[in-house]
Amino acid sequence: MSHGPSASGGALVAAPPHGHHHDEPHDPVFVGAARAELDTILSRYPTKQAALLPALWMLQDARGWVSEKGIEEVAQVLSLTPAYIKGVVSFYTMYHQHPVGRHFIQVCTTTPCNVCGAEDVVRSFLEHTGCGDLGLTSADGRFTVIEVECLGACGFATPVMINNAFIESVTPESVPRILSELT
Repeated sequence: MSHGPSASGGALVAAPPHGHHHDEPHDPVFVGAARAELDTILSRYPTKQAALLPALWMLQDARGWVSEKGIEEVAQVLSLTPAYIKGVVSFYTMYHQHPVGRHFIQVCTTTPCNVCGAEDVVRSFLEHTGCGDLGLTSADGRFTVIEVECLGACGFATPVMINNAFIESVTPESVPRILSELT
């Protein structure tokens, strides 16, 4: 049973959380220490283009998502076209093309996890975060919940990723505790 769009099954259509709008001014990311970090990364690659994925990670880490203005900034610093970068961003589901909550929750709902109750885990996250549906951000801007095809931990169903933290063997009953530990 699907609750809406998933990272693997289609585009995420979500309203921007409060305080985030697609037409907000873009503060440059690649200045100061971040530019020095990018320069270090660039020194490890044969071309600027080869450093695109790490540059996009830096942008997303700094801003929470990859906006059109962010794409333009990456294009400028790497001497690439915005269209090329947009193609990469839209290919990989790990890059957020719209604002997401401060806690981005990915629940594995592939067959082995579904057999072990992943759908109930998804419902529990949607209920306890107030997101209402997959891909939407909670009204307070704290949470976005999506389904993903596989987190590579079939022996620990149901696995969940919250931002960069991996959590094994999540049950519907453990969801409130997990959420209470997030700041």
